[in-house]
Amino acid sequence: MAVLIDGHPGERIPVTDRGLSYGDGLFETLALADAGPCLWGRHLERLDAGCRRLGIAAPDHGMLRREAAQAIAGRNDGVLKIILTRGNGGRGYRPDPAARPRRILLCFPGPEYPASWAVEGVQVRFCATQLGRNPRLAGIKHLNRLEQVLARAEWANPAIAEGLMLDSEGLVIEGTMSNLFVERDGRLLTPRLDRTGVAGVVRTLVLEQARAQGIVCEERDLKPHELLAADALFLTNSLIGIWPVRRLEERRYSLGALTLTLREAVRASALGTPEWRAPQTAAGGL
Repeated sequence: MAVLIDGHPGERIPVTDRGLSYGDGLFETLALADAGPCLWGRHLERLDAGCRRLGIAAPDHGMLRREAAQAIAGRNDGVLKIILTRGNGGRGYRPDPAARPRRILLCFPGPEYPASWAVEGVQVRFCATQLGRNPRLAGIKHLNRLEQVLARAEWANPAIAEGLMLDSEGLVIEGTMSNLFVERDGRLLTPRLDRTGVAGVVRTLVLEQARAQGIVCEERDLKPHELLAADALFLTNSLIGIWPVRRLEERRYSLGALTLTLREAVRASALGTPEWRAPQTAAGGL
């Protein structure tokens, strides 16, 4: 595993870092393919949006690109994780306006998921742990992940690939590590994420691809019984692309026509690295 902290190799951060004390920061997880990070520009857009929401100075894109290239040097595939914290701070919740954000980049081998999960589909379950509602944090990928940690601790069966999480009002929001899509009568449905949840970059890509193909898409409230009555389900994130769901609790599903169509479209878009290979602008961004 390669680790860079503020552009320098190392594995130590001060105990006063607010990311450690309060989860005060953001992160992005990028798949590597062909020696480059996939969907680089989209991940930076979400990181910048999260910085604006939390009031953290966004890192320069050119600098972050150089550090990412250093972190992934010599690796053709795997995972790049970018963590941005508010930096060091004293005791108390009030952020120091002069705090200097800290950048932590980690490069790992990729997860070894069974190949059949992407082709034949996965088994999932409902989680008991609920997601709290907070519109100010909804959509961004902040460092506070205790709800997901508790939800993922609910099962140890390796045959179950993912757990679906509901919010405090009983609406289905997402998986512990993924976004959810529902096929119903030729339409594509996905939960609203304006009150809680993470707006995944592949989720956005799926919606764009679907609308470009004339598929009717709705972002709306979804209840558990609607999933059980669906024609098909699939999950998305930056590392898995699209996973069809073949079983939720006792309900079994066939591969949906929209799932198959969008899986190929997303694979073609997400696995390339044109944003990464494009020349930098004069301002040093991408």
